[in-house]
Formats: sequence, structure tokens, C-alpha cells
Amino acid sequence: MILPIVAYGSPVLRKVCEDITPDYPGLENFITDMWETMYNSNGVGLAAPQVNAPVRLFVIDSEQIFLNQEEDEKGEYPDEPGYKGVFINAHILKIDGKEWAYNEGCLSIPKIREDVYRNEELTIRFDDENFQEHTKTFNGMTARIILHEYDHIEGKLFIDHLKPLKRKLLKGKLDDISRGKIKVDYRMVFPK
Repeated sequence: MILPIVAYGSPVLRKVCEDITPDYPGLENFITDMWETMYNSNGVGLAAPQVNAPVRLFVIDSEQIFLNQEEDEKGEYPDEPGYKGVFINAHILKIDGKEWAYNEGCLSIPKIREDVYRNEELTIRFDDENFQEHTKTFNGMTARIILHEYDHIEGKLFIDHLKPLKRKLLKGKLDDISRGKIKVDYRMVFPK
């Protein structure tokens, strides 16, 4: 089932999310719905708060980036061919490497894209969909997507990484999103 994406301004997007246990109600269906919702909205990552669930769960599929690459872009990122997975109860252990800029967007903040600086590598501990624990190091685009989705479960948004003046310049557009004055190709739910 395709879930509606929560729009900027909704309080759930600013909550630090809670860990869950294997008996979380409807977990298997929820994860399936998150994948379906992410692909339906052409995303490469989706965090539970974006579908109105304040829990430490997100899905990513950086393989999508590399599948759609132009031939001359191949080999540009160290994490090719990417990674697809479920991250439950994720906690970053280490962030490393140089910061690099990339033009990011967010399904909860449609039609706004800005350059965001993030580190090139991270080590993260998480459970997969079967609650098997993993500790892995990711880099490149995969690390960036994980850091973006991890921000969501920490109550942060990509615009929080922008300079104050830039955020101020975006205020009108952000207010329009909160009021539902935006057209997108996927279902959204707006703050009341």
C-alpha cells in the first residue's frame, strides 16, 4: 500500500524517533509499504517519520542511482553498484572523510533542492528486517543517502544543514509546502 508522505511543517518530522522491537505491530507490512511508497515517489530513501511513524526505521536503495547513470558517469563514486536495505534502530558509530557537496532534495520538502555538505564515509550499527544486527561502513552516495535518512530519525531535515540566510530565503517556499500549496506526483499529507 502506498502511504502518504508527510509534508514539511508536520511535528513528526522534528521528533527524535524511538527504537522498536521485533513485535512492532505490522512491521513486515509496514516495511513493504515503505518500499512501495519510496519507489512510487521516485525516492532513493524513505524514513518512517516521513510516513507519520516516529520510529527508528528507514529504507534506502542507492542502486537506483547507478542504474540510471550515464555511461560517462560510471566509476565516479566509490560505492557503485550501491546498496539496498532496511535500517532498524540505526545508530551512527563514526563519521569520517572529507565533506563534499551534493544537490539534495527530500520527498517531504518537494521542489526544493540545495547543495548540502556531508562527510564521505560513516560506520553505522543497525538491525535488518529480520532483526539481525550489522555494523557496516558505507561511503559515497550510499553514505550520503544514509546520513540524509538518519537525520530524519533524529528529527532533522536537509535544510538544517544550510546557512541561516539560505534558509531565510527559502521560507516562503517552505510555508507554501506546509500549507499544501504545491503539486506533486505522489500523495502527501499536510500539517493542520
